[in-house]
Amino acid sequence: MATIHCFGVGLVGSYVARKFAESGFSVHAYDPQPHRVMGSPGIEVHHLEPDEDPIDLMLELESSSDGNKFDSDRDIVVNMLPGDIGHSSTTSLAELPWRTVDLSFSEFTPDRDDEKAKEYGAKILWDTGIAPGLSNMLLSLAYGEMGPLKNGEVRVGGNPTGPTEGWNYMAPFSPIDVVAEYTRPARVIRDSELVTLPALSERHMIEVPDKGKMEAFLTDGLRSVLNTIPSVDLSEYTVRWPGHIQRFIDERESGELDVRSLTNEWQYNEKIPEFTWMEVTAEGHDGRKMTWRVQDHGGEDGHSMARATGLVTICCVEEWLKNPNMLPPGVHPPEALPPEVIGGIVARMIREGVEIEGPLISGTNH
Repeated sequence: MATIHCFGVGLVGSYVARKFAESGFSVHAYDPQPHRVMGSPGIEVHHLEPDEDPIDLMLELESSSDGNKFDSDRDIVVNMLPGDIGHSSTTSLAELPWRTVDLSFSEFTPDRDDEKAKEYGAKILWDTGIAPGLSNMLLSLAYGEMGPLKNGEVRVGGNPTGPTEGWNYMAPFSPIDVVAEYTRPARVIRDSELVTLPALSERHMIEVPDKGKMEAFLTDGLRSVLNTIPSVDLSEYTVRWPGHIQRFIDERESGELDVRSLTNEWQYNEKIPEFTWMEVTAEGHDGRKMTWRVQDHGGEDGHSMARATGLVTICCVEEWLKNPNMLPPGVHPPEALPPEVIGGIVARMIREGVEIEGPLISGTNH
């Protein structure tokens, strides 16, 4: 069996590591705070110092007399470290002839290391979550079916199943990354041109089935599809309960916003029911529309964002293990995956209990 090296085992990373171990893979977990996987069968834990790069530790372990050698034809690195820390690791991984599935999310995208990765023989598949990730894959299927799009829209969010006290929200991943999402200008396509709009703009109410009215606003989540999916208009919106983002704006403008306090106020509470929901809509120039809806309420194996995000990452790894030549050296976005691979990913997610409705995808029956 392959060895899976998991960088970062937080709320999502620990889910991914445990699922791989349950499937019989040898799993190595690297994290400064690996408590979520301590004692988990099949997971060997490596405690990082706060400023220690997991790659350095991996190479150090490899060079030791009893260390496991990384088999570039079999083993895979899964980078799930937050923000700029994760980006730093991916940049270093571009200099190693390994396969990497990258779930880290930073303002700086790894495609800038494409030439370096090709030079060193590195193979990196990045943005392998629900959005960006699965959203990219679905837009690519729409593009393959209808050609250049007239309009493409992604609406996505992980939230409590109903309004709660305070912020009406709890962060299913790093709160610092959420704040960055709220403050980073949003790059979108308008009239076939790339434009930058203020984050949180274009606020509008939507109806989420079985949940009621929620609020959507622009965020900078399109990333690679800005360059890979031709469209007259292309947008990504984050979805929250009404009142949440207005409070954020009010506190920011008054100077009362304290990012450190948000880490506590948005702390994930396993006792509060929650769900992840995404809608991807694409419209062709001939008037045809394709719409997919993805929803998960969590399960015994993990909360909904861990499942909806982590399962995409897990499926990308498994598809790559089945076909080691799935991608050549270089840095690849998720929409670069072949349609049959995307079909296999969707099929696995459905088997795991994630609700996915929309046009039939080739490969979902296998």
